[in-house]
Amino acid sequence: MTDAWIPFSKPFRAPGELEYLDAVLESGHTHGDGPFTSRAARGIESITGSPHALLTGSGTHALELASWLLDLGPGDEVVVPSFTFSTTAASIIMTGATPVFVDIDPRTGSLDVDAMEAAVTERTRAVSVVHYGGVAPDMDRVLAIAHAAGIAVVEDNAHGLGARWAGRSCGTFGVLAAQSFHATKNIQCGEGGALLINDLALRPRAEVLREKGTDRSRFLRGEVDKYSWIDRGSSYLPSELTAAVLTAQLEAFDDVQKRRHAIWDAYAEGLADWADASGGTLMSPPAEAEHPAHVFWLLAPSRGSRDAMLDHLRAAGVGATFHYIPLHSSIAGRRFGRTPAPCPATDDFAGRLVRLPLWAGMPDSSVERVRDAVVAFRPAAA
Repeated sequence: MTDAWIPFSKPFRAPGELEYLDAVLESGHTHGDGPFTSRAARGIESITGSPHALLTGSGTHALELASWLLDLGPGDEVVVPSFTFSTTAASIIMTGATPVFVDIDPRTGSLDVDAMEAAVTERTRAVSVVHYGGVAPDMDRVLAIAHAAGIAVVEDNAHGLGARWAGRSCGTFGVLAAQSFHATKNIQCGEGGALLINDLALRPRAEVLREKGTDRSRFLRGEVDKYSWIDRGSSYLPSELTAAVLTAQLEAFDDVQKRRHAIWDAYAEGLADWADASGGTLMSPPAEAEHPAHVFWLLAPSRGSRDAMLDHLRAAGVGATFHYIPLHSSIAGRRFGRTPAPCPATDDFAGRLVRLPLWAGMPDSSVERVRDAVVAFRPAAA
């Protein structure tokens, strides 16, 4: 390999980050819930349309808060797609509840709604809907099934800032939704997250759980003259330094998305002939699902060709990669979860998946190199 390495992901640097960080350091208010925390929360609300956002230290923290707010406990079950990050399920088992793993729709990588419906029992308390790659499943059906069963919908929208289903923003369908601002996300602050609260009746308790189980948020607003410990909780607040970086990132959201979509479109157009000739499958979201260009994935013709393809791309200096090990077959998934039916689509998808480099600062020359490297790959079976 003679060309420079093209990383899979590279954190975006937004204008204003250093200015905002300096303002925080000069102010002396570096702990949580300062003015930049408020600005970032309002920015998230503006992008998503959610009535209230609480910044958290990570997307995992937001999912944990959601589980506590639903009062999950031993004997309760939550339906979860098997193809997701571990914390989607770990945030459930910490309450003593059981994640119930179901299959995905191979067209999207997101929840198979038929499998979800079949997994609902009298013990089901909620469904955690993961918008893989920012591509939602049929949320109209999800909501109808959940309403009929009397269960809550929580959205793991870690990939989906700016995504929509049938014109409605992802993150606003569930009573609660989690956002992630990890360094690999479109909008990032290293480590960070947010809990979107769409049922405002949950807001007061969410503030308490987020603030170590105290009503300190009410105290800071002048609603009480002192605060005390009143519920379970932990320290889920990000620092004001983190919020400052996030504020700058959110202000650059439109520019970030414009560039990411341009890269995504270049892959979709430039690799179509390769997919037809090789037997591969390109990411192709349904018309109702507006994606945020968080990832561009393809499915190799087989597991063996996937591994060979990754080796080929790495030899060409391209940092392509696979993704999750299905939770239903993981060590912890078998120990703590339940899988009522086989998940063949999940197993196949996970075994053939290739994700291509995609980041907002990626130059056109790198996009072309990635495309050319993919086109040069010929599966042995072909």
